[in-house]
Amino acid sequence: MTSLPRIKICCIGSVQEARLAIRYGADALGLVSTMPSGPGIISEEMIAEIAGVVPPGVASFLLTSLQETASIIEQHRRCRTNTLQLVDRLEEGNFEELRKALPGISIVQVIHVRGEESVAEAVAVAAHVDALLLDSGNQSLAIKELGGTGRTHNWEISRKICAEAGVPVYLAGGLNPENVKSAIEQVNPFGLDLCSGVRTNGKLDEEKLAAYVENIRSCMSDIQHPASLSNPET
Repeated sequence: MTSLPRIKICCIGSVQEARLAIRYGADALGLVSTMPSGPGIISEEMIAEIAGVVPPGVASFLLTSLQETASIIEQHRRCRTNTLQLVDRLEEGNFEELRKALPGISIVQVIHVRGEESVAEAVAVAAHVDALLLDSGNQSLAIKELGGTGRTHNWEISRKICAEAGVPVYLAGGLNPENVKSAIEQVNPFGLDLCSGVRTNGKLDEEKLAAYVENIRSCMSDIQHPASLSNPET
């Protein structure tokens, strides 16, 4: 039976936004450090402040675009989240070095779904991380897009990754209160990750957030308790 997806609200910009997201049932918060492009970037000092007030049971994700394990380790020790979200590929070092230096910290690798080749990339890296996150960025651009694009990608490919990866998979990229039901039905991800879809003028929008959560719950109710196709008499 399909279970309720974990809810991750990304681009959290303040302690107040963090508390609002948690009040509406967020299981995880995304805290964006320096990126080449995209929304939601905050200082490392603010990331540490938000991470410090996140209650037990809620994951705090440090989104990092760094690609060298030594730099990532140093950054995490400054920010003190309980989860690392690597939005680009590692170029120097490996996942084992991260685990040894940061015991107890979960590692989530982002896969930017571009085509069928993303399935093989995801499956290969899955053995080394705690979860994957599928997004709609583009690492090949002169100024990389590493998240927060507001675009969906090919959910058929995402569905294949969810089925084959063997680890939890979050779905990101262009999700909003209107398409979240289709996302759940088509992809069946472990979790859903929103940023722009629940914001207005860059700020977390309580009405959009409430609608998003309600649509998820409604969708899951429909999936788990489908209307009867017939009403036979007893």
